Amino acid sequence: MGKQGKLITIEGVDGAGKSTHLEFIADALRAAGGNEGRHVIVTREPGGTDLAERMRQAILAQPMPPGMETLFLFAARADHVARVIGPALAAGSWVVCDRFTDATAAYQGAGKGVPLDVIERLQELAHPGLAPARTLVFDCSYEVARERLAASRKTLDRFEREDRAFFERVRAAYLERARAEPGRMRVIDASAGVEAIRKAIAANLSGL
Repeated sequence: MGKQGKLITIEGVDGAGKSTHLEFIADALRAAGGNEGRHVIVTREPGGTDLAERMRQAILAQPMPPGMETLFLFAARADHVARVIGPALAAGSWVVCDRFTDATAAYQGAGKGVPLDVIERLQELAHPGLAPARTLVFDCSYEVARERLAASRKTLDRFEREDRAFFERVRAAYLERARAEPGRMRVIDASAGVEAIRKAIAANLSGL
């Protein structure tokens, strides 16, 4: 059996610009594979499978109670792990995932008040034993995030339209989790320029 792959997750508040760097991250991981090569796939949450993408549309468009929202997210995640992430890792591929369970703890937990122990129990049900090898948290101020979302000229989903208080709860939760797990979670200053951000990304992917 080949060597097990690794899961790399990308987190942060809406508007931090993390999605801009996904392919750079994947390319950096491929290059770090050296002569042996390294197969890297990029995926996202909620989403990544046909079923999970349909659930994503419902989650982003349809207001629902926080508990129901959390159940939807973990149902989509369970399908994603079963059909895409798990098989890829078992085959030796590396997976770069835009959001994972840290997002649920930040958004539905800190942001909307779903108890963390509920999220942890659902995590064990949806992906028992699976945790990211490295998580990059893109961090920026509310003002920077709003400016970027406004410049995107797209219709904002219901999470992107949340108020400043919600944003600050989510941001604080990410930073608290990063302080608690400094070996896994690395904070990137997303308000910096592209070159500085990419240098920070490269430095924080080293050693994997």
